[in-house]
Amino acid sequence: MRRALYLPPFGELADPRVLADLAARAEDAGFDGVFLWDHVVRPLNAELAVCDAWIALAAIAAATERIRIGTRVTPLSRRRPYEVARQAAALDHLSGGRMVLGVGLGSDNGGELSRLGETGDPRVRAEMLDEGLDVICRLWTGLPVRHRGRHYRVDDLAFQPQPVQRPRIPVWVA
Repeated sequence: MRRALYLPPFGELADPRVLADLAARAEDAGFDGVFLWDHVVRPLNAELAVCDAWIALAAIAAATERIRIGTRVTPLSRRRPYEVARQAAALDHLSGGRMVLGVGLGSDNGGELSRLGETGDPRVRAEMLDEGLDVICRLWTGLPVRHRGRHYRVDDLAFQPQPVQRPRIPVWVA
């Protein structure tokens, strides 16, 4: 059995330095991974500080050597797939091949998506998830990508460097 921390980077955990220290302690204690919730805001608790999960993961990658790191979950409907592909590949390099991309639909709890102009419709978010994952995985190949979908477009672009992990960064879908 493997053990990991699954942390909401809110409140006391909204400081990337605190999360990096906690991750280093978890690694020293024998944990196998540290995964962060990926939220922009918590509308039902407007006073709550929220840390950017991707910035915190960079701090965690620099502070650890062995544990797996990643998001749980990044709602792809809220992020551009080419940005996720680029950031995940950078984290994979920074961590020496320990990145896991956790994705899903996310939820519009309290209007976290819709109050920022994002779609609240789960069917549309599911379409965006499927299409976005296809774009991300193709960009990670390092080969030119041509994609014209309902939600995203890539016109014959190749991304370098490729992720460290082969054939690609593991993707966990929630």
